Amino acid sequence: MYKKAKLIDTVRLPPERLGEETIAVLKDLLRDKLEGRIDKMLGSIIAVTDVLDIGEGRILAGDGAIYYDVTFNAITFKPELQEILEGKVVEIVEFGAFVGLGPLDGLLHVSQIADDYISYDEKNARLVGKETGRAIAEGDMLRARIVAVSLNEREPRESKIGLTMRQAALGKVEWLAEARDKAKKEEEEQNARTSV
Repeated sequence: MYKKAKLIDTVRLPPERLGEETIAVLKDLLRDKLEGRIDKMLGSIIAVTDVLDIGEGRILAGDGAIYYDVTFNAITFKPELQEILEGKVVEIVEFGAFVGLGPLDGLLHVSQIADDYISYDEKNARLVGKETGRAIAEGDMLRARIVAVSLNEREPRESKIGLTMRQAALGKVEWLAEARDKAKKEEEEQNARTSV
């Protein structure tokens, strides 16, 4: 889930940047320090948007820099258990599909795609259902539910998000549109039979 957060951090303004506009420099330093980082409480910090307040600067003996306590707004992304998200398939592998969920990727394991037996078509780089013939390939849009979250602050690339599509109203976007159209047609036919 994307959130706007109001945060406070201490920023070191190096001596070589003292002549520049303080707010702009502090915003740049915050971006360099925080954007792309993962925090277990906040999730992934996407962007530092505004500097709201700059505290009184402090100088430490032996360091020519100024240290400021800065209050700022940031946009964060923290995947929540049971949250439903839409994302694009970024990679197909033998054991499932990796789905881009903004700044992080989630894994949709083959056992969590459908109630059908899913096989890996290596030649066409897709996952195919044995009974239905439905396939998932790179670039497809999916709607899935988050069933597992493990964020790794030290190695963000090691973070893991588990997904499922084995529930109602989840699946490949085209499949969901087909199901809606079919349900609408059946409802219209039912209404036509009852009005005669």
